[in-house]
Amino acid sequence: MILTSGEPSVETSATKVLIQKGIPFRVFRHATPPATLAQAAAERGQHLEQVVRSIVFRTEHHEYILLLLPGGYRAHWPTLRKTLGVRRLTLATPEEVLEVTGAPVGAVSPWGWPHPPRHILVDEDILQHEEISTGSGQPGVALILKAQDLLRALPHPQMGRFGHPQATKRRSL
Repeated sequence: MILTSGEPSVETSATKVLIQKGIPFRVFRHATPPATLAQAAAERGQHLEQVVRSIVFRTEHHEYILLLLPGGYRAHWPTLRKTLGVRRLTLATPEEVLEVTGAPVGAVSPWGWPHPPRHILVDEDILQHEEISTGSGQPGVALILKAQDLLRALPHPQMGRFGHPQATKRRSL
C-alpha cells in the first residue's frame, strides 16, 4: 500500500526531516513487517538492490557510524576500517541501534536520529537505480525516493565502495 508523505499515521523523525528539506518521497506500508530484504523488495515492486540497508557500526572509540548499502550487499570490513582510520569496528547491538537511532533493527532510517552520526558512508552502487527505498524509523513502513534525493537529504555523505554483492537468495532484515 502506498501512502502520501502527508499521511499523519506515518509521521516519523525521518519523514519530518525529508519534509523540512523539501525532499519528495512516498510512504509504503507493508501488511506485516517483511522477514527478508527479498520480501521487502518484492512487496515494494523493486529489485533487491533498490532496498537500501542502514547498518550501524561502533568504532573502538564508541563512536557510531552509519553505512548505507544496497540490498544483497555485504560490508567490506577492511575498507570500512581503513576509511574510518580505526583498527576495530563492530556491528552495533540491537539495543545500541535502538538507543542511537530511535528505531529497531530493520526499520532504521538514514535521517532523524536523536544524535546524527559523524560518519555516513554511502556505497556508490546505491546510485545504480533511480528510485530506492529506506527504513522510515517505524517497522513495516518504508520511504521510497530518488537515489539522488537520498544523497541531498544526508548532512555529509561520504561516497565510496564499501561493500560487495553477496550471492544468497534470502536476506534477513
